[in-house]
Amino acid sequence: MNMLLPSARGAVSMREMAIAVAVIDDDRTLLSSLRLIVDAAEGFRCAGAFASVEEALPELQSINADVLLLDIQLPGLAGDEALGSIRALCPDMRVLMLTVFSDRDRLFTSICNGAHGYLLKSTSPARLLDAIAAARDGGSPFSPEIARHIVSLFQKTGRPMHDATLTAQEQRLLALLTEGYSYQAAADRMNVSVNTVRNYIRSIYDKLHVHSKSEAVSKALRQGLIG
Repeated sequence: MNMLLPSARGAVSMREMAIAVAVIDDDRTLLSSLRLIVDAAEGFRCAGAFASVEEALPELQSINADVLLLDIQLPGLAGDEALGSIRALCPDMRVLMLTVFSDRDRLFTSICNGAHGYLLKSTSPARLLDAIAAARDGGSPFSPEIARHIVSLFQKTGRPMHDATLTAQEQRLLALLTEGYSYQAAADRMNVSVNTVRNYIRSIYDKLHVHSKSEAVSKALRQGLIG
């Protein structure tokens, strides 16, 4: 009989409870670094590391990752172009895009295709882990440089179309979600209950005619409702 000692059972349990992270990046050095950062952090584990979308797709369902770090520029199928297929295959997995710079067109495409956040590859390990945890908990983390770029982008696209009116609290909530806050963290920051936050979210979805946080943030930015 193969029996685990109590300490071994505890180690297995802790590993199963850890945030499972998958990584897709064609830079082998960076891929190895990201895997080491995740595996070395308490409460995290690397569930899979792949050099391309084509390599990852057959494995993504079976590894059951909570969060995927996806390079936006990849050989073969690019990260932003692969988002639709990845989201269809693993609808519950959160996807954070990785980039060395804030490419305007790809950034917008990624958000519209369902990315849950957007990080520069220069993000520090601590901030990266915070972003992964925030994404797993329902947040939409963006590197500050990219968040500023998004605001600037939509300010320059012309006169905003204000076809929906958000309350001050709803605008504040969307801004917090853009910064990577989870529902609970946003509720704490706003001094309201998490149920109140959920009510705000339902109201925002109804007003903007969207069905996800990433869609809500993208549409609100396009229409100049936040930022």
